Amino acid sequence: MKLRKNPWVLYALSLVFIPLTWHRGNNIFEWAGYDVLFYVILPVLLAYLLGFKPEEFGFQLGKKEGYKWFAVLFLISIPISFYGTTVPSMKAYYPIFGYSGWSDFLLKELVVGVIMCAHEAFYRGILLFPMAEKNEWLAILAQDMPYTIVHIGKPGIEIPYAFFAGILFAKMDLKGKSFLPSFFLHWLGSAFFDVLCVLS
Repeated sequence: MKLRKNPWVLYALSLVFIPLTWHRGNNIFEWAGYDVLFYVILPVLLAYLLGFKPEEFGFQLGKKEGYKWFAVLFLISIPISFYGTTVPSMKAYYPIFGYSGWSDFLLKELVVGVIMCAHEAFYRGILLFPMAEKNEWLAILAQDMPYTIVHIGKPGIEIPYAFFAGILFAKMDLKGKSFLPSFFLHWLGSAFFDVLCVLS
């Protein structure tokens, strides 16, 4: 089997990094550090060793179309977020961190942004783009299945939501040639929901 620039090999080897992130760190800062290591640094190094360039796995600013999708989907997410605050399990779970005041809250939301950037870089970048060159829908589903599975343990409503969001995120990023639109949507949508949970 040809290893160099083989998206199937990159995908298969990258799956090893997923369980390495589970239950890592004693606080949100350590969690972010482990995610950056196992979802960004090591997978990017692996991709580089296999002959892929950063733009081939979505590490670029991309095209306007992806950001147009981001704007529309963010607006759609607003009423969904308001609904989410009426679900007791969601309101009890979020924010995922404790905080001592608004400055601490803001700092930790920035750290959540690092975590989400790592997730999007991995699932919508490393796992998605190289394989999508061969088969777009296979790539979308292939990145979506592990992404959905890692949501197990969160409020039950998040499992189907993560599945459908993973498909939309992937389509948006492929349109925009970058994982950044899904990062901004994921992070800003999450931060907005956290604020709603705190205020409500």
